[in-house]
Amino acid sequence: MADIRPIKALRYTDVAGTISSNVCPPYDIISPEERDELIAGSPYNLVRLEKPEGENRYNDAANLLESWLSKGVLGRDKEEGIYVYGEDFEVDGERYSLKGIICLCRLYPFSEGIVLPHENTLSGAKADRFELMKTTYCNFSSIYGLYVDEERIIADEVRKAASQAPEQCFTDNEGVTHTLWRITDKNVLKLICDTMAPKQVFIADGHHRYETAVKFRDYLEERGECPANRDYVLMTLVDMDNDGLVILPTHRLIRDMEIDKEKLLASLADEFEIEEYPNVKLAPSILSRYADRKAYGLYTGGEGFTLLVFKGQLPDVDDGGLSALDVSVLHDRILEQRLGIDKENMARQLNLRYTRLVSEAVESVTSGESTAAFILNPTKIGEIKSVSLSGGKMPQKSTYFYPKLKTGLVMNTIKEDRY
Repeated sequence: MADIRPIKALRYTDVAGTISSNVCPPYDIISPEERDELIAGSPYNLVRLEKPEGENRYNDAANLLESWLSKGVLGRDKEEGIYVYGEDFEVDGERYSLKGIICLCRLYPFSEGIVLPHENTLSGAKADRFELMKTTYCNFSSIYGLYVDEERIIADEVRKAASQAPEQCFTDNEGVTHTLWRITDKNVLKLICDTMAPKQVFIADGHHRYETAVKFRDYLEERGECPANRDYVLMTLVDMDNDGLVILPTHRLIRDMEIDKEKLLASLADEFEIEEYPNVKLAPSILSRYADRKAYGLYTGGEGFTLLVFKGQLPDVDDGGLSALDVSVLHDRILEQRLGIDKENMARQLNLRYTRLVSEAVESVTSGESTAAFILNPTKIGEIKSVSLSGGKMPQKSTYFYPKLKTGLVMNTIKEDRY
């Protein structure tokens, strides 16, 4: 079902200098300040291509790409391979190690049930990515996909590859160590591809980029263009049972609307247990006690917060657990029914913003930028699989896989004969 294949990757050469100075996060989490810092750190940082700025930014990115290719800053592998990508990191004092494979994955419409989404997307981000692909014919950043490998066949090959000397290894400013190995043995490559063939892929991160790649494939087909990699997209695949998978919650911020806290709590009393706590810094640990229920921390300012624990009835519907997700209950029962923030409002982000840090949520409220924050527990891996298999889509920003994959270690050129 899932057709993957090795890649003749586009990568940085020694001309570019230190790899750690040239990679960047995915485009959608790069703030203007971070973009400036990345550009200041290296004349070849990929943020110039991944997130171009200016009136003619897409054409400028294409011209810059051509310049880097002609200077030898970027170059393509002479031999096909599948990369093993590792991240070693710490969350709340606990160490994690995550490894996956970087390859090309055939593009499938979601309706075929081979590559499965779990989140809704926004049109603005897809339009931006599409314009960039039209001028560069490149995937600069990888889709993050999950799969099930019960026999651990791919995991064994990943382990063997990771026992060798790496091609790249560095630690970023968040303390995450990124390591890259390459598999070129044709027998091993075939084994990995054959093992993935009957499997499904669950998109963990990169929904906008995947949908854009499908649209770009169709665009090329309409134009009669048949570049070698037209039907494929760059993807990092990780075993869904990998112990290093970490999902962080994405908290909700309410902006540009007044909230009467006492009135809101009174309206929630029939469906939620309500309890006040004196220290908002303890909200994550207190919420973790209610990981098997629907619990939220409401913060409207001051030192403390309000714990909301759902006690109402959920509809008995066959939707893979979509309506029972923490984020679904929050959106439906509180944001929409009580605050009047409907789905169109959410999609356009009129009164709703997001952050993964409780400290940022608190600061946003105390500074007056937001009027309230809802602090959440993280979505579970099993919930993602269940919703995806049912054909459902979670609200946007339901998951935050940590750490993000670095952009620029391995890139894909759709028109191979161009370089």
